[in-house]
Amino acid sequence: MSNRVDDFIKGLLVGGLIGAAIGILYAPKSGKETREDLSRKTEELIEKAKEEYELALEKSKKAYEAAVQRLKALESSTKEKVGEMEVKVGEMADRGKETILETKGRLKKAIDAGVEAFKEEKEKAQ
Repeated sequence: MSNRVDDFIKGLLVGGLIGAAIGILYAPKSGKETREDLSRKTEELIEKAKEEYELALEKSKKAYEAAVQRLKALESSTKEKVGEMEVKVGEMADRGKETILETKGRLKKAIDAGVEAFKEEKEKAQ
């Protein structure tokens, strides 16, 4: 966007200068009158360029502010999602821990039962 505004301002200045030069060449005025006209036209062009620059600057500020607001909204949304994910990961870790403990308990019971069965069979064999 900035390039388009810069190009417009450059075009405005170059067009104004060309128009002023052509006007000077074909105007039947004295040197003093021509200089006054040039001075006036130059001031008009500078004022127009300043106005265009201010407009472009204001548009740029608005676009920047809008982008900052969108980024802040995205940041807030992202933080919220991260918080939700932390809770879910915590819940999954707790469930995993419970499952491991349950499995460990069942495995211990199975091993104890196997050891007991082995002892009983050993006693029967003697």
